[in-house]
Amino acid sequence: MPDDDSTGGARRDAQRETVTIDGHKVTLTNLSKVVYPETGTTKADVLAYLAAVAQPFVAHATGRPATRKRWVHGTGGPVFFQKNLDDSAPDWVHRRDIQHSDHVNTYPLVDDLATLTWLGQVAALEIHVPQWRFGRTGVEHRPDRLVLDLDPGPGTGLDECVQVALWAREILTGMDLEPFPVTSGSKGIHLYAALDGAHDSDAVSAVAHELARALQADHPDMVVSDMKKSLREGKVLVDWSQNNRNKTTISPYSLRGRDKPYVAAPRTWAELEAGGLEHLLADEVVARLERDGDLLAPLLTGGHAALEPTAERMAGFERTDRLEVYRSKRDASKTPEPVPEAPSGGPAATSDGEEAAAPTFVIQEHHARALHYDFRLEHDGVLVSWALPKGEPVDTTHNRLGVQTEDHPLEYGSFEGTIPKGEYGAGTVSIWDRGTYDLHKWREGEEVIVTLHSDGSGGTDRGSRRLALIHTAHTGGGNSWLVHKMADEGAGSHGGRRRAGGGTGGSSDGSGEGAGDGAAEDTATEVRDGASGSGGSSSGSAKPITPMLATPGSVEDLDEDDWAFEMKWDGIRAIATVVADREGSPGSVRLTSRNGNDLTASYPELEVLSSCVTEDVVLDGEIVALDRGGRPDFGRLQTRMNLTARRDVAAAQKAQRVDYMAFDLVERAGRRLTRVGYDGRRAALEEVVTESGPVHVPPAFTSDAATALAASKELGLEGIVAKRRSSTYRPGRPAHTWVKVKHVQTQEVVVVGWRTGNGARAETLGSLLVAVPDDSGTLRYAGRVGTGFTEATLGRLAEELARHPRATPPVDDVPAADARDAHWVRADRVGEVAVSGWTAQGRLRHPVWRGWRTDKSPSDVVRENA
Repeated sequence: MPDDDSTGGARRDAQRETVTIDGHKVTLTNLSKVVYPETGTTKADVLAYLAAVAQPFVAHATGRPATRKRWVHGTGGPVFFQKNLDDSAPDWVHRRDIQHSDHVNTYPLVDDLATLTWLGQVAALEIHVPQWRFGRTGVEHRPDRLVLDLDPGPGTGLDECVQVALWAREILTGMDLEPFPVTSGSKGIHLYAALDGAHDSDAVSAVAHELARALQADHPDMVVSDMKKSLREGKVLVDWSQNNRNKTTISPYSLRGRDKPYVAAPRTWAELEAGGLEHLLADEVVARLERDGDLLAPLLTGGHAALEPTAERMAGFERTDRLEVYRSKRDASKTPEPVPEAPSGGPAATSDGEEAAAPTFVIQEHHARALHYDFRLEHDGVLVSWALPKGEPVDTTHNRLGVQTEDHPLEYGSFEGTIPKGEYGAGTVSIWDRGTYDLHKWREGEEVIVTLHSDGSGGTDRGSRRLALIHTAHTGGGNSWLVHKMADEGAGSHGGRRRAGGGTGGSSDGSGEGAGDGAAEDTATEVRDGASGSGGSSSGSAKPITPMLATPGSVEDLDEDDWAFEMKWDGIRAIATVVADREGSPGSVRLTSRNGNDLTASYPELEVLSSCVTEDVVLDGEIVALDRGGRPDFGRLQTRMNLTARRDVAAAQKAQRVDYMAFDLVERAGRRLTRVGYDGRRAALEEVVTESGPVHVPPAFTSDAATALAASKELGLEGIVAKRRSSTYRPGRPAHTWVKVKHVQTQEVVVVGWRTGNGARAETLGSLLVAVPDDSGTLRYAGRVGTGFTEATLGRLAEELARHPRATPPVDDVPAADARDAHWVRADRVGEVAVSGWTAQGRLRHPVWRGWRTDKSPSDVVRENA
C-alpha cells in the first residue's frame, strides 16, 4: 500500500486506487470516509492499522473460516453479519466450504495481508473465527487452542473479569495449560491456551464447561457458567461454548465495531495484576506491538511441535481421517480408482526384535489435461502426494516444482488405468517407477528427505537417488514445494554430503568465500579426514574453544543466494566438549559458556550428550528452557542459572528441564573443523549427532530470508541467524558471514543501581538503573528499567543487589531525578532488556527486563543499534 494511504486526503474520494499487495491487486475506494465518527477514524486509518498488525493477525487467523461483521456506513450505522463469501470477492482469496445442517457456506480464510486489506476495504471491521483450522488439503483439523470468554454481567466490569481470569489461570496452569489474556475490545476478557490437537471440539468444549462449573462452584458470588440472562446480574459469565466447532470468537488483533476503534488486544498478566485495566485503541496496540512483539506468539506452537515429535507423544494421538478429501472428490461407482471406506493401514508397527517393512514410493505418469507425474510416499498409513508438472529433477543443479495434493490410499500405489472423462483427474495413469525408500527427515509441512530405491516396476530400473522436498510457502496456504536432487553420499571431493535441506547455489568447498577466510581447502576431504583421524579429542584441553559470534543485521542485508537460515534460540551459548560413550567405558561432557565459565554442574541432564554422539566432538549450541508450548523462555532459564550445589540444581531441574540445541560442529575425532565451510560442518553435525531427549539438531532452511524470519515469528522464536553456506568458523570473533536478525530488539546492560519501589513494591525495588559503554568503553547512563519483573524476580533481584553495594554511582551522568533515593551497586553484573530503540538523549526507549546474562561480562556489552 502506498505510504500516503493513511492520510485519507479528500482528493481520493472520487478516485479508485488499485494497489498491488503480495502480487494481488486490491482496489481501494473512499479512503477519507469516516468509519468511527467519534474519533474521526477514516478508512485509510483502518487500512493502515491492518497493515501494521498484519503479521500477527494473519498468523493467528490463517486457516480459520472467517465470519465478518461489516459497517459499510460507519459504526454509527447498521451492521451486516456475513458468513458466505460474495461472488464479487477476488478469486485469489483463499476459501473453504463448510456443510451446515441444510446448506453449504463458503468462507474466506485470512491467510495474507492482501486478504486482510480487501476485508478492510469492504468495511469488515470484525473478524470472528473458530478455535480450529483447515489443513493444507481442506481437512478440518482438531482445535489448536482453548478459549474462555469472560463476559461481565450487569453491575460488573473489567475489574471483576480480571479477578475471574486470575482464578482461571490457577486452574489452567494446574492442567498444564498456559493461558494468555486478551481484552476483547468490547466488554470482557478472553483467555487462550494452546492445545496439541489430540482432542476434537466436543471434548475440548466438555473440558471448558467443567472448568467453568468449577469456577462457579468455588466462587458462586462472582462467577456463573449458565448463559441465562436472569442469572448474570452482578456476576461474570465464563462462556465455555465458544470451543464448539460451530462457534467463533473475535480474532486477536481484530478491530471492534464500537464508537471508537477498540481492538481485541493481547495483554500481560502483569497488567492484569496491576489493576486499572482498560480496553486498548488501535494506535495503542500498534505501539505495543512494535515494543513487545506478539504476546500471543507462544499460542502458535500449540498446533505443531517446535521440536521433532516423539513416538510416545504421537502414539497417544487419535488418528484423523486423512482420506476424507480424497473420497470427497471421487465416486466409487464411476471411477476405477480405489476408494476405501476408511483410511487404509496405519503406522508400521514393530515388536521387539522385529523390523517394520520399508515404506514404499510410486511415481505415476498421468496423462490428464496436461501430462504430469504424481509422486507418492507411504507415510502414516497413506500415500502423501505431490504433482510434478515436469517430473523429478534429473541432476543436482536443476530443481523442479512439486504441488502437494490430497493424501491417497495405499492401494493407489499399484493403480494403473483410465479415469473416465468428467471425473476428477480424468485421463490415463500408468506406473513410471516404484519401489521402497529410506527416510532421512520428515518435518510435516516443511521438509522431506528420502532416498528412493527403484524395483523396476515401471519397466526400467531407475536405481537409487536422494531427493529433498522443501516447502516454499511457510507463511501462507500455498502447496508449492521445491524438489531437489541431492548429491550422492561418497561422491567426489566436491560432492560430499550436502547439508539437510538441500538447495542449490551453495559451495561445500568454501570457494564462495575469499582466501582470507581460510576456506580454500577441500571441505569434503577435510570432513572425511576428520572422521578417520586418530588424534585425541580436545575434551582434555585446558582451554575450550570460544564460540563464533554473529553481527546484528536485517533481512535487507541478505541477498538471495548462498545463505542458510537457522532459528535464533533465546538461551545461553554453550560449547559442549563431549567424549563419546564406548562399550564398557562411559563418556564425559563439559559445558562452557561464552566467557569460559564451566556450566557442567548446573545442567546435569545434558550429560546424555555422550550417548548421542558416535565420536568425540566439540559442539556449539544453545542451552534453552522450553515453556509448555515448546517455545524457549529466557525467564524460565533464569531459574536454572548460577546454581552449582547439587541439592539446588536437583530442585531446579525438577521444576524446569533444559534442552541443548546443537547447531555447529567445531571439532570431530580430535580434528578441528574451523576451516571447513558451513555446509560441510552441517552435514558432519547431522551425521555424528543423534537427537534424543534434551539433545536436538534444529533444522536449517534454505528458503529466502523473509520466509525464514516469518517462520520463526510463527513459532514464537527470537529471530533467525543467517549463515553464509561457504563460511568458515571463526572462534571468538564476530563475522559478517553470520548475521542475526531479531523480531524484538534487545540490549545488554550493566546494572549500576536500583530505586526503592512504592505500593506493592515497597519491600523490594521499583526500578533498576542501567548503563551501556560508549565507543571508548566508558560506561554511560542508559535509563531506568521498571517493567518485566515478576514478584519472585523482584525478591531475588533485591537480595542479589544487596550483596554488591557501593557508596557512589559507578557512572557520572545520572540525572538528579533518577539519582534521588538510588542505591548504588558495583558495575560488575550484566542483564538484558527488550527495547523499542534509543532516544536522542542516549536513553533506552521502553526497556523491559528479561533477566541476568551471567554468561557475559561488562566488557562484552556494546550498544546494539540494529
